[in-house]
Amino acid sequence: MAAAVKPRLREIYEQEVAPGLKEKFEFSSTMQIPRPTKVVINMGLGRAFNNPKILESAIAELETITGQKAVTTKARKSISNFKLRAGMGIGAMVTLRDRRMWEFLDRLINVALPRIRDFRGISTKLSGNGDYTLGLKDQLIFPEIEYDKVDEPRGMNITIVTTARNDEEGREMLRLMGMPFRR
Repeated sequence: MAAAVKPRLREIYEQEVAPGLKEKFEFSSTMQIPRPTKVVINMGLGRAFNNPKILESAIAELETITGQKAVTTKARKSISNFKLRAGMGIGAMVTLRDRRMWEFLDRLINVALPRIRDFRGISTKLSGNGDYTLGLKDQLIFPEIEYDKVDEPRGMNITIVTTARNDEEGREMLRLMGMPFRR
């Protein structure tokens, strides 16, 4: 059996990003160098409990974008004003790790984000502990989605979880990986 080829972004990380971070922050061990551990993609669908087809199409689109099975997120509490009962499906999410995470990040950074209309870069604000969350308003920026089959634009949150100890380390790691931050 042939050895699997490493994802392109992972090779860039190992050859350029990790040595750059080690030099800039003067880490004594390679285990101190921040790295992405997982990517969580979440779609909240407020009207999904009224129309189950919305949830089905959102799950199908999420699976197409990520290449992995999506999980339905369910309401934890009942809210009578919204006619919502505990256990009803109200969203979808996918957690990507390892190879799929690297390939998704590569597509996000180099293909999807530049396709946003009037794109000027993304916010440089991180969570406080080195993780980055990005909100997208439209799933059509991903080339895997066929425009004709989309019934309505749906937003999503993409969270990149890292081993960075603070925002400065996380921001620098993402910048070196090619994340298009605003100036």
